[in-house]
Amino acid sequence: MRKKIAMVAALFAAMAVSVNAQKAYEGTAFFDNWYIGLNGGGVTPLSHSAFWKNMRGAVGLELGKQVTPVFGLSFQGLSAVNTSYSRTAFDALTLTANGKINLNNLFGGYLGKPRLFEVEAVSGFGWGHDFMNSGYGKDDSYLTTRFGASLNFNLGAEKAWSVNIKPAVVWRMDGTALNVNRSAMELLAGVTYHFRGSNGKHYMTIQRPYDACEAEALNKKVNALRAEVELKREALDNSAARANELQDALEKCRKELSECQNAPIETIVKNSHTMSLESVVTFRQGSTSVGSDQIPNVERIATYMKNHPGSTVSIKGYASPEGSAEVNARIAQQRADAVKKILVNRYKISASRISAEGQGVGNMFSEADWNRVSIATLSDEGAE
Repeated sequence: MRKKIAMVAALFAAMAVSVNAQKAYEGTAFFDNWYIGLNGGGVTPLSHSAFWKNMRGAVGLELGKQVTPVFGLSFQGLSAVNTSYSRTAFDALTLTANGKINLNNLFGGYLGKPRLFEVEAVSGFGWGHDFMNSGYGKDDSYLTTRFGASLNFNLGAEKAWSVNIKPAVVWRMDGTALNVNRSAMELLAGVTYHFRGSNGKHYMTIQRPYDACEAEALNKKVNALRAEVELKREALDNSAARANELQDALEKCRKELSECQNAPIETIVKNSHTMSLESVVTFRQGSTSVGSDQIPNVERIATYMKNHPGSTVSIKGYASPEGSAEVNARIAQQRADAVKKILVNRYKISASRISAEGQGVGNMFSEADWNRVSIATLSDEGAE
């Protein structure tokens, strides 16, 4: 009999592996698809007793894992409520290792998620123990064989919970054959929680298959995008290097001009009515913030205005020709406002003495990149 049971179990396992081999699944790691259940119900002998009258209450836990959509394993502990001369509240204990075959997935195929209602065939081997007071007999241990079913109602959109009805027949294996005189019927109901797996679901999911042509097309697209990104990266590197060269050239020109005029880039224009002085503040590409190396050019304006209370300043911002006209106009205005803000906030020059206007793209210099500037022009009415 044991050989027959082993052969049947092996046949079901082979069928489960065969069905599972047809598809690839996600969420099949060791720690995926575990579940825990709480069971309760009754156990009654199948011979020499009234079926319902001699039924005893039973309660237990089950810990299991769904190995494939068809095949699963579980470990179950079940205790019967005391109706004999035992020394504990529960007078019988069974521990069983079960194998499970999901008949819906076996014959109907796995759909990528549990059905609302599924049936599992269950078989297992285990160990049983009866507890007795010493005055009435000795404790008794024995092996058990279990055959049954699990009727599962999988609830909710995520299928995390299921309600189970679990009828089964359990034999005491005191001999080599299954003897009805040493058997009992389990009628259990329970609730089971399925833990979330590495795929983010409470169950296995089917991997989307890709054919060879689709995979090749995707690889070509990825390689083309990588090549495009590399070309753009090289262009950005070249632009950055060119910007650094231009900045160095501008600094060199500024230094040479300063040495020649003994003052950093300024022009004084005199007539019989006014005196004006210009100071140029340069900006990096795309920047609207005054760099620390440009503060002396702003301070020169502030010093003059503090020494000449009647003076005013007109600040005009410019942009280089890169980008759209709308963007260049906005950047030009922001550059003029940046110089005005420093004069007001840092040097406490009254805002009423300052005008700031954006002039869009500048054309004062032959090198386009040198036109990223704000030009501050001082006026002192009546100065000699």
